[in-house]
Amino acid sequence: MAKAKVLLVFGTRPEAIKMCPLVKELQGRPDDFETVVCVTGQHREMLQQVLQAFDVVPDYDLDIMKAGQTLAGVTGDVLAKFSPVLEAEKPDYVLVHGDTTTAFAAGLAAFYMQIPVAHVEAGLRTWDMASPFPEEFNRQTIDLVAETYFAPTETARQHLLEEGKPADHIFVTGNTGIDALRTTVRDDFSNEWTDWAEGSRLVLVTAHRRENIGKPMENIFRALRRVVDENPDVKALYPIHMNPKVREIASEVLDGEDRIRIIEPMEVLEFHNMMNASHLILTDSGGIQEEAPSLGKPVLVARTTTERPEGIEAGTLRLVGTNEDSLFEALSSLLSDSAEYEAMAHAANPYGDGFASRRIADQLALSAKTAKK
Repeated sequence: MAKAKVLLVFGTRPEAIKMCPLVKELQGRPDDFETVVCVTGQHREMLQQVLQAFDVVPDYDLDIMKAGQTLAGVTGDVLAKFSPVLEAEKPDYVLVHGDTTTAFAAGLAAFYMQIPVAHVEAGLRTWDMASPFPEEFNRQTIDLVAETYFAPTETARQHLLEEGKPADHIFVTGNTGIDALRTTVRDDFSNEWTDWAEGSRLVLVTAHRRENIGKPMENIFRALRRVVDENPDVKALYPIHMNPKVREIASEVLDGEDRIRIIEPMEVLEFHNMMNASHLILTDSGGIQEEAPSLGKPVLVARTTTERPEGIEAGTLRLVGTNEDSLFEALSSLLSDSAEYEAMAHAANPYGDGFASRRIADQLALSAKTAKK
């Protein structure tokens, strides 16, 4: 029986965290799949850390990252450099993930060559093209060209149905980010930052969203600093994004507070275990909204919209915006109200059981067999 040739393409750290478990699942089924991995290098150092953590060696590295790269530049480079890979490999399926510029451009290149696109983490929506930007455009556009949709939740599936996508091409799988946590989180983990935070309530922070750069990000950091100043048993750890503008704002607002530490981006194993060691998480990220609830960590989302409403409905997330006073009040409330904290910490995780990659592989194998009959 002929194998299905599956080409997975990704380029950023968040994509890699969620695609590497799927790579390993497909590679572990050599009778069903010939697995080809292409990375674009939209992120470089941060991407490489994840590949090493999961022991994934790409077959192709497009190496597109440039200083001062623009969205248009990334899109053009992926289109130009990924198309020859498609010509050489002629895969049965191209798998893209989520809502990055890499995923959009790679999906478009495959569509132009009439190669079926399967979208992992399909169907997430805010319905606001400006928030998050450009991710909402990317994810909606990918779903225009995809033929197969791996939706993480029933809500995502309903979005796709409302847009007219065929029901028999949509499969609810859970989120592959939860799969990653099954291999990275360890009960005996320790490092200098768990040692530094010992005896304190640790707030783990991530902030990088384009639409938050400027006053919104200043507000996030000012609220955090106020909370730390008023709570002697609270410390905050911020693995900072590589974006120079983010670094400038963080330095201006947070420098000088000894119980707030700004550190370089962490490797995925370290970061997942720091999430597990934290008391709560303040973030404008997407994937953390899925990962943290599976670890029983309340999440305050410093955004005005989220494409992950399931977590809000379940009570694991709270959308708190970017107003300084609102952020301060939300943080203070979770730190002072034990009942509120426990309710969020013990809410049911709506994002899966850690076996999404297996479900995706099962469906791809079934689809391939059906197509080859």
